[in-house]
Amino acid sequence: MNERWYLQTKRADFNEIGKKFHISPIVARIIRNRDIEGDEAIQNFLYPDISSLSSPWLFKDMDKAVDLINIKINSQQKIRIICDYDVDGICSGYMLLRAFRKMGAIVDLVVPHRIDDGYGINERLIQKAFEDGIDTIVTCDNGIAALKPVEEAKKLGMTVIITDHHEVPFEELQGEIHYILPPADAIINHKQADCDYPFKELCGAMVAYQLIRGIYENRGESPEAVKELLPYGAIATVCDVMDLTGENRAIVKYGIMKLNKIKDMGIQALIRACKLQTATISPYHLGFVIGPCLNASGRLDTARKAIELLDATDLQKADALAEEIVQLNNERKEMTEHYRLEAVRQAEHCEDRVLVLYFPECHESIAGIIAGKVREAFNKPTFILTDGEKGVKGSGRSIEEYNMYEKLTEVKDLLTKFGGHKMAAGVSLEKENVEIFRKKLNENCNLSEDDLYLKVWIDMQLPFEYVTIPLVEELKCLEPFGKGNSKPVFAEKDLQVVHLKIRGAKGNVISLFLEDAGHNRMEAVLFQRTDQFLAFLKERFGQEEIEKAMTGRKNKIRFMATFYPTINEFQGVRKLQLVLDRFC
Repeated sequence: MNERWYLQTKRADFNEIGKKFHISPIVARIIRNRDIEGDEAIQNFLYPDISSLSSPWLFKDMDKAVDLINIKINSQQKIRIICDYDVDGICSGYMLLRAFRKMGAIVDLVVPHRIDDGYGINERLIQKAFEDGIDTIVTCDNGIAALKPVEEAKKLGMTVIITDHHEVPFEELQGEIHYILPPADAIINHKQADCDYPFKELCGAMVAYQLIRGIYENRGESPEAVKELLPYGAIATVCDVMDLTGENRAIVKYGIMKLNKIKDMGIQALIRACKLQTATISPYHLGFVIGPCLNASGRLDTARKAIELLDATDLQKADALAEEIVQLNNERKEMTEHYRLEAVRQAEHCEDRVLVLYFPECHESIAGIIAGKVREAFNKPTFILTDGEKGVKGSGRSIEEYNMYEKLTEVKDLLTKFGGHKMAAGVSLEKENVEIFRKKLNENCNLSEDDLYLKVWIDMQLPFEYVTIPLVEELKCLEPFGKGNSKPVFAEKDLQVVHLKIRGAKGNVISLFLEDAGHNRMEAVLFQRTDQFLAFLKERFGQEEIEKAMTGRKNKIRFMATFYPTINEFQGVRKLQLVLDRFC
């Protein structure tokens, strides 16, 4: 993958900002690099407050949905929640189930089976609800594209309330966009053109949260009652890769704070099974440890297990479910790595700007994960397709320069089903259309060569003398890091290798002792791309220089790197350490 490195050059009076907000000029510069300007915006960024969450009543149809649900609860009508099988769906479904039960509703929850049902509600689930005597269906993290299933539900006399955060389906006729909405009784989705909710990047679980909040307010519940659910909103926000800006920043920061003190038996059991400790959980743990475990239940078995875990009130059962879900995730990892290697091999020999890779035997549940890893490796929009129960199914992951959902609408005649948003999508199509699908996406592709370069934005050059423990501690005020609020990227050039050591059972860690141009020395570690780093050193300087570095002898190795400073604590001793990322 080709890269281009850019140094941020946005200007401001960093010393003045630092004095006003009691932060260093370094942190002030990073905040400006995130396009945060003005006292109010800086204040909100540094001190995100969950009370700043917009009113639920700004959602279109919120009043309708709240009135309908109150009527159904009070008249003891049967309510069925239908969620998605990913983390966002699992969390939103559990939140609604827990809240509705607390209000005395007759309620149950159905999680569509990934293979048997596919994404979202369908006619079979509608018919089953009718046979079960269900009066009202409430969707979460799905439903906005379910035109025919909702039509069927209405024909059968059922009430339908949709809560979703996905893009509203549309068609373009004579240059005008016409949105296609299902005939639900209420649709809570901030992506609707005429919805006044100001923050458009909420995940499905937080849309469900706002519905619960509206019902609680209407029923006179304590404002603190709904906040008990925020840990699940934080998990969903991180795992659905939402921008950690605006309201999402406050949701994740507050949600993690609540999660680190949580008493809920199910999530506590999962934290133990993952060998984590409360009080130390970070966005990283949500996105790369807890979230994948919850996801694994819906990928290789049924997401119902994850719901049962979150809903558990028996300690022994909770621990057993947590261990089972962790084991499923380990199996998922093995399957993913096998197909990741094969996908990367195929992509290396493909000149397409939009990658469409077809693996008939691959488990459809891991297609999205593999697509994401290939996208990261090549910085190209990527679809991974596999054989489903009926036809071919797949998932896509995109880059910022390519709106995946819009491009799919251009080839929708080739698809039996599709949905998603700018950065990710799911598709279904007939096998004979796979090659046509690939060709059409590339024919319609407007990506330039420059778009396919990975753009590495460096916050600032940082000589080692400025890397201190107080700076590392101060950088925590910028958390949570994630999409939309990336971890700061520092860089330094002319780094001399004083010593190099290969570590780890698989040789996948490199420890370095580096010296900068000012003769300041610092320990560093590289956890990723170790093979590429050694190949880079060999090509640039030769094996003999590497061997000198490995034995601590004077050598000619000099390179530039991006890094993030951390504190490595071992046996009570705290030492500064750089975590290297990229190099040239």
